Amino acid sequence: MKLSPRILTAAAVVVALGVGGALTYKSLNSYDPVPAVNYTLLDGTQGNTAQLRGKVTLVNFWATSCSTCVHEMPQIVATHQKYKARGFDTLAVAMSYDPPAYVANFAESRKLPFKVAIDNTGDIAKGFGDVRLTPTTYVVNKRGEIVKRFVGEPDFNALHVLLEQLLAERA
Repeated sequence: MKLSPRILTAAAVVVALGVGGALTYKSLNSYDPVPAVNYTLLDGTQGNTAQLRGKVTLVNFWATSCSTCVHEMPQIVATHQKYKARGFDTLAVAMSYDPPAYVANFAESRKLPFKVAIDNTGDIAKGFGDVRLTPTTYVVNKRGEIVKRFVGEPDFNALHVLLEQLLAERA
């Protein structure tokens, strides 16, 4: 039996919608947990991603040599300032190839008001799916789940809408 192109096209659309529906369902209803990684902040304090639970957190992978990272940083600072009183936190992770002195100078000269970690070994980037492009930013909900990833500079209006939703949720 030979099927007409019209029937084959209709069948392909049904299959595509079914697969897309399944993917959409997963992305709307289950999130990947934030990876378990340890980090060291510029001040020498040790931390780990388990400490992100209970807060909505922006995890931003960046480098001082990345012009987009440098450009977006004032908006990340403004976002942090806008939401920090409502249970929002920011963790800026400098890439392993970024000289620690440059990172420290950048953070100090721009008075970054949030935690800054240096990924000396690359383990943090590996834990988050082998991040190689900067900036890459993750939004983590109060349950410690990654709900959004931005590669490149985020649309800050859309980010703020998402943060408002996540901050309104119970942990």
